[in-house]
Amino acid sequence: MAVAPDNGQLLAFANRLADAAATAIRPYWRQPIPIESKADSSPVTAADRAAERAMRALIGEQRPDDGIYGEEFANHGLDRDYVWVLDPIDGTRSFITGIPLFTTLIALLHRGRPVLGIIDQPVTGDRWCGVSGARTLLNGRPVQTRPCTSLERATMFTYGIEAYEMTDGAPLRRLAERAGTRRFNADGYAYGLLAAGFADIVCENDLKPFDFLALVPVVEGAGGVITDWQGAPLSLESAGRVLACGDPALHEQARDVLRGT
Repeated sequence: MAVAPDNGQLLAFANRLADAAATAIRPYWRQPIPIESKADSSPVTAADRAAERAMRALIGEQRPDDGIYGEEFANHGLDRDYVWVLDPIDGTRSFITGIPLFTTLIALLHRGRPVLGIIDQPVTGDRWCGVSGARTLLNGRPVQTRPCTSLERATMFTYGIEAYEMTDGAPLRRLAERAGTRRFNADGYAYGLLAAGFADIVCENDLKPFDFLALVPVVEGAGGVITDWQGAPLSLESAGRVLACGDPALHEQARDVLRGT
């Protein structure tokens, strides 16, 4: 089901969440701040936590009946009709090294389905907004994926060359070796570039729901396809293997390569 009838109000509220996160993040940008390691060895900073707190506070004030699934703090209300999925800084490694490719990812699930997504870059001001059934907007203007039916001509993003050593790294390497151009370490920003027609494939493994659910309405609203590696829709229960393509025909080819066929 789509966000309607109040999709405009929900999108306006999601933009308020992105604004609040950006306001919390910018004072830490390119400043010397402590870096901690979480249990999975991924980095976290005060900026990550401040941004998620700011978004959670707004949700608690304005939409207290909604659930929240976030990266930095405890989840609650995941059985509710509406659930916000928050990644305050997707690409913390980019953030702590001063590279403006990190983003804030905000998804809204309605009965488990991602119906609204925002990819926001707090420093450059780039913001992609996707709503189920509507065209994706980048900074207020509609965007469209580009046609590309050849893997050999495709530009592909993935997390980093270290992803080849992760679970399912071999199929990922196989797909990357077929692509004409390979780029790394853009995290959620790469999916925005795909939606805007500057890339053709993003394929990643070992992601968490807050890493990918906001990307679904953005990619689909620009004409692309985003699923798990088997072609199934993405949800909170997905295993974390994500394939996004700007051209539906390319998506089929990429899935074949991942399967080894």
